[in-house]
Amino acid sequence: MIWVAIVIVVLVVIDIALVTLALGRTAPNSGDPAGPIPTFSSSPRSSTSSPTPTADAAGARRSLSAVDGQEAWRATDGTCGGPAPTLEHTLDAGATWKPVTLGTDVSSLMAIRASSANLTVLAGVGDDCTTTVRTSTDDGVTWTAGSPGAAGAGVSTAGIVFATGVVEPPCSEPIEAYQGKSTSVVICDGQLEWRGGAGEWVDVPLSGVRSVADAGMTYTLARINTELCDGVQIESLPAVDVTPETSTTPIGCDADVATSEPLSLDRVDDHVWLWAGDTVSVSADGGATW
Repeated sequence: MIWVAIVIVVLVVIDIALVTLALGRTAPNSGDPAGPIPTFSSSPRSSTSSPTPTADAAGARRSLSAVDGQEAWRATDGTCGGPAPTLEHTLDAGATWKPVTLGTDVSSLMAIRASSANLTVLAGVGDDCTTTVRTSTDDGVTWTAGSPGAAGAGVSTAGIVFATGVVEPPCSEPIEAYQGKSTSVVICDGQLEWRGGAGEWVDVPLSGVRSVADAGMTYTLARINTELCDGVQIESLPAVDVTPETSTTPIGCDADVATSEPLSLDRVDDHVWLWAGDTVSVSADGGATW
C-alpha cells in the first residue's frame, strides 16, 4: 500500500503546482494598471409627443388652422386606401405638438378649421372615403356630425369640396382651396383662380403660390421661388374685384424654411402661421418678420 500513498502525494503536489500557476496568471500585478471595468449601456432614446408629420407622396397636402398666436392645429391629408392622416394640436406657438386621434374610420383629411370653441374637419370616412364633416368641442376626444362648410373648402379626388357641394376644379391639379363668405380661391400650379359667389373663375397668372389665408378684405399668400425671397415670401392679394391683371404686394420673407415640401398658411388677426418643411413659424406682425 506504500506505493498507493506515494502516488496520492505526487498527485497532490501536482495539483498545488497547477493552482499556483493559474493564480499567478490571473491575479492582478500591483505594478500593472487596472483593467477596464465592464459597463452595460444602451443608446439613449429621444422621445417626443409631437412627431413631425411628413408629406412624402407627390401631391400630398397639409392643413394648418390657428386660433391665436399660441394655439393651432395641423394635419396631413393621408390617402384613401393608403397612409392615414395625422392631426396635432399645439398650445405653445408650435414648440410642442400633441397627436390627436381621428378615429379608425377616417381615411383622409381635406381641411380643418379651428376656433376657441371647437375644431371641425372635412374628412374622407370609410373604405370609399365618403366626404364627411365632423366637429369636436373637447380637443378631439369625441366627434359629432358637423355642418357643411364648417371646416372650409377642400380638394378631393372628385373635385373641389365647397359648402354647397363638389364642383369641377378650374385646373387639372389643384393645390389648395379656400371658400369665404362671398369669394373662393383655388391655388393651381402657375396660377391662382378666384371667383365671386358662384360666378366664373378668374385666372390670375401667379407662379409659386402654395397656400392662402383669409385677411378680411385681402388674402395672405405663401409664395416660393420669387426674386425677393429665397424661402417663403408672404404677399397680399385683394379679396374682391380680382382680375387677371390684379397684382400682389410683398409683405415679408421667411428665409429659413424649406420649400421643397407642401406648405400651409393661416392667419388670425396679425398672427400669421406658416408650416414649411419641419418648421412651424409664427409672425406677430402680419408676416413682415419671422
